Amino acid sequence: MNHPLFRLAGAVLLLALLAFGPPKKNITVYLVGDSTMSIKERKAYPETGWGMPFTVFFDETVTVDNRAQNGRSTKTFLTENRWQPVAAALKEGDYVFIQFGHNDEVPTKKSYTPEADYRANLVRFITETRARKATPVLLTPVARRKFDANGKIEGTHDTYSALVRTIAQEQKVAFIDLDRESQALLQQFGEENSKLLFNHLAPSEHPNYPDGREDNTHFSELGARKMAELVLADIRALKMELADRIVQRESKKTVDAQAR
Repeated sequence: MNHPLFRLAGAVLLLALLAFGPPKKNITVYLVGDSTMSIKERKAYPETGWGMPFTVFFDETVTVDNRAQNGRSTKTFLTENRWQPVAAALKEGDYVFIQFGHNDEVPTKKSYTPEADYRANLVRFITETRARKATPVLLTPVARRKFDANGKIEGTHDTYSALVRTIAQEQKVAFIDLDRESQALLQQFGEENSKLLFNHLAPSEHPNYPDGREDNTHFSELGARKMAELVLADIRALKMELADRIVQRESKKTVDAQAR
């Protein structure tokens, strides 16, 4: 076994292993938030949470565990014991994407969370995530579709989004300003075409909504994918380790079999 050829082969193998580096360990990306992110029941289609298409962007080393739920706020996510199992399951290298605000900010809802409590809850999520050597990622609430008389997009989360920005800066946490970025996307589409991004349906267009639907909060399949792509672009821009696990697929030319 001490023959020069064996030693040479061993050296070549070692160099090859070093070149490719150690194999990536499996990680979980948890999504915690509200209906704009959550997995939808069949009866709600074509309404789609952006966390649904988000799952397909990563390689086999990443499991996306979407714990977001319709109607939840930071308060109810805690009182209903939805956060605690996530915190207990976290392991080193995992991520937690945290996006709340839609239901925290409405005083008439039972999910209402005053500003001080909203801040405290987000800090708790961050602190407990870091305690498990996982990475918290804080997101402002994604925009609703609301335009003024001049066709300019209006913010509907200004107060709570500002709180998220401040907390992210204070806690030095990875941060995605999904409110501003999604507003910019809606402005790019314009007042009329942006309806395509939301669950807007004419009567009888879909069997789940025989009377039609004009929903400016929840996304269509297209809208969910566009929002997920915004998040994906920020993962790259922030140079997260997670970015190295994004699938790079080669585009293939489609050949029309009927073409001559």
